[in-house]
Amino acid sequence: MAEAPDNLSSANGIWSVRRLPAMDEAQFNQWQTLLEHRTGITLVAERKSFLETNLGIRMREIGCSSYQAYYEKVVSSPEAIVEWSTLVDRLTVQETRFFRDPDACKLVSDYILTRPREALRKRPLEVWSVGCSTGEEPYTLAMLLNESMSQLALPPLFGITGSDISKPAIDKGQRGLFNARKLEAMDERLKARYFRPAERNSVEIIKSIRERVCFTRLNVLDLKQAPMHGMNIIFCQNLLIYFRRWRRREIVKRLAERLAPGGLLVLGQGELTDWQPPGLQRVPSEKVLAWIRRQSDEE
Repeated sequence: MAEAPDNLSSANGIWSVRRLPAMDEAQFNQWQTLLEHRTGITLVAERKSFLETNLGIRMREIGCSSYQAYYEKVVSSPEAIVEWSTLVDRLTVQETRFFRDPDACKLVSDYILTRPREALRKRPLEVWSVGCSTGEEPYTLAMLLNESMSQLALPPLFGITGSDISKPAIDKGQRGLFNARKLEAMDERLKARYFRPAERNSVEIIKSIRERVCFTRLNVLDLKQAPMHGMNIIFCQNLLIYFRRWRRREIVKRLAERLAPGGLLVLGQGELTDWQPPGLQRVPSEKVLAWIRRQSDEE
């Protein structure tokens, strides 16, 4: 009789998944340290069950029976790079949707509509969605800019870059295919204008918008080496909540350096409190956390 894989047990000839033992404090601390060192993400004690669940699912998939054995596989095995990439995708991809923050979307539209038209004609707008997940945010920004340019009777002179640490997420974003349920809260006019039916209850974003958006893999801990410069808009929502306070400030300082003078930085409400990023001026709004880069480098 064949032996059972490490993560399976047999009773009366019926195979079942063997329950993993609870993760002890030392093991949890080990995983916390690894995640923070490599991604900057802080995993608080309250999210231990989240970690156990996601590790457990992956460990069962590959037949790994202990947290320590899996840790060693991620850190030092020949497949470590590929396995780490797979795990990061499981731990970081969050639920997102189109037009998730209507107030922030309106701010972006107002920002475009109040720019001097001559400036918009001379230089295409460069926009960056940081932590873009599976693409809903950068495509939302592309639709917003397209609508604003149309309102100003200008051609669609803009480009959007979406960056994320998860390669499977950005691969999905590049395809531009989404479950139809993702569009349920969207304005019907925008749905009809920017999406077309696709296979298996999915929808596809139209080619003219998809061509305006590119995706790249980027860890926010590596912003110093990021090639983005002179960005007109940087959108970074619901990402900083996973980092320690000091690291949030460091990330925002790096993003501010990549804004063009007069550029707009939009964060999620409550992600950065009681601190004024150098070189930026707060946008007066009770509903959106945003700054404009001063026209002069003088602070």
